[in-house]
Formats: sequence, C-alpha cells, structure tokens
Amino acid sequence: MYSGGDRRDRRRRRDEDDSGLIERVVQIKRVTKVVKGGSNLTFTALVVVGDGKGNVGIGLGKAKAVPDAVRKGTTNARKELHPVILSDTTLPHEIVSKYGAAKVLLKPAAPGTGVIAGGGVRAVLEAAGVKDVLSKTFGSNNKMNIVKATLRGLESMRDPRAERRRRREKSPAPIEG
Repeated sequence: MYSGGDRRDRRRRRDEDDSGLIERVVQIKRVTKVVKGGSNLTFTALVVVGDGKGNVGIGLGKAKAVPDAVRKGTTNARKELHPVILSDTTLPHEIVSKYGAAKVLLKPAAPGTGVIAGGGVRAVLEAAGVKDVLSKTFGSNNKMNIVKATLRGLESMRDPRAERRRRREKSPAPIEG
C-alpha cells in the first residue's frame, strides 16, 4: 500500500545527516569564466542548513565539481547558524524584509496550514523549524537574494511579550502634577 507522504519522508531523512541538521540545496549554478586559454568551468551551490528548532544558516560553496561545491556550502552554512524566534509552529508576527531587489513577506498562519512558500523561502523556513506560515516574494527572482531576504526577516523577528516588557522597563515614570 502506497501513501502519498513516503517520498517526502525519504527525502527528509536523506536531507538530515548524523548531526541532526537539515540540509537543503537551494540552487546549483554552472559558472563559466572565459580566459586567454579557453574557458574555466566552476559550480556554485547555495545551501541552507538548520536544526528545525529555531537555528538556520545559509552558505555558498564554489568548486570545480558539484559535490565539492555542496560540501563547501554546507560547511559555510553550519558556521553561520543564526537563532530565530518562533511562536509555537509559526512566526510571532508579520514582517516584510528586503535584500537587494528581492522583497519577502512572511505572515503567521493558523496551525495545520503548512508552509505556503516558494523554493528558496520554503527551504529556509523548513530548516528553521517553521511549520505554519504564508509567504509571498516580490521584485527579484534571484534565489540568493530571496534566501538572504528571508533570513534577514527571520533574524529581525522579536517576541512581542519580551519586547513589551523591555519597553516598559525603558520608559520613564509618569510625571505627577
């Protein structure tokens, strides 16, 4: 008997290595540099790594072969893990973030909604551990800028209760007449 979720589960298991980190290759590009003697062929790999519990990082790897580029990208992403504030399975509030010409809108969603997002945004959100979110990208279709805009938005998230507490402590006492 076949159930529709088997293929995704297999892919998820393959994406998780022995350290428990989720690795997603977002983009692999073939880059050709024309030089005097001909052309040099290299590959770049954009990789997203996260623990599924609120930490996520992105890395770019460049090499003459695809597996080496992916390995370098993964190593760079592990070095750049950033903490993300979550509210249960979703985001604490709506946010619009920009990187270059790419603009990403992230909205919290009700439990059971799932990750409604495109390729680059989906990879970052799933690696961070977000289960319910709505998103929309505007402007550029450049995957690297979209991924960086998403990460920038997640990094700028604040916990509303903690922020309210911080502002109350900071505000001066009312002046009595």
